[in-house]
Amino acid sequence: MKIQLESIAPTSKSPFRLLHDPKLNHLFYWHFHPEFELVYIEGASATRHVGNHIYQFTDSDLVLIGSNIPHLNFDHGVKTSYRKEVLHIKPSFKEDVVAEFPELQSLERLLELSKYGLAFSGSTKLEIGELLKELHKLPPFEFFMQSLQVLKKLSQSNEFELLHTKPYVNRHSIKEQERIREIYALVDNRYQEKISLREVAQLCNLTVPAFCRYFKKATGSTFVAFLNQYRISQAKRLLLAGKNISETCYECGFESLSYFNRTFKKITLENPSVFKRRNTTLGN
Repeated sequence: MKIQLESIAPTSKSPFRLLHDPKLNHLFYWHFHPEFELVYIEGASATRHVGNHIYQFTDSDLVLIGSNIPHLNFDHGVKTSYRKEVLHIKPSFKEDVVAEFPELQSLERLLELSKYGLAFSGSTKLEIGELLKELHKLPPFEFFMQSLQVLKKLSQSNEFELLHTKPYVNRHSIKEQERIREIYALVDNRYQEKISLREVAQLCNLTVPAFCRYFKKATGSTFVAFLNQYRISQAKRLLLAGKNISETCYECGFESLSYFNRTFKKITLENPSVFKRRNTTLGN
């Protein structure tokens, strides 16, 4: 499946569009669009992959994604029963409406922060999730006002983290993004196996040195670092599911337990045993 540039139907004058419970779990859908996107998912534990950020969320997630930041569908590979609500916001809402009214200054700040990607937690995630689940039932006027209320509550919350240390800028064409999507799809399908730089370079019709330069420029990371980050995100999922450290190590494609331990600590700042024990304690 090729990368797609999505957009809200131009015939609609509303700044908001709701995708009510779209099911894309069977697809690896790496895509971007000019609209801001607020996505809420519950009943699922999966990968949050937004720009260069990768994280394994558990049970639910609430994320605001800025304009043209490429991202993976949050339900990719989910096999449990889950629910998802996606609210798209036209860029013109920020440019032509929010920026013109001082009363909406907090919304302007929120949409500016979305350039980093925002993940919300705590009571904010719970409250906004409930509001988003009601949107599809509302007539147009109430839907519009409820969408504004959602943005207002998000703008007033301090329960969020930035997904990038600086605003994410998508400098790549659709063709280039398709190439990156193919690389990410390969990693998703094969992270449990050995993946050589030569193999990935051949996928892109590049020499190994040229591929290494391309990937670092495109993502800000080396391919090996990206692959390790992806594997560790999967390792967290397995550890939380009750797998022991040795099983997790080899199921995630690491060939050495000592290298797995070093990599896990480098990325998460704690040993896998500490991570597993801490989260087991929190769950009791």
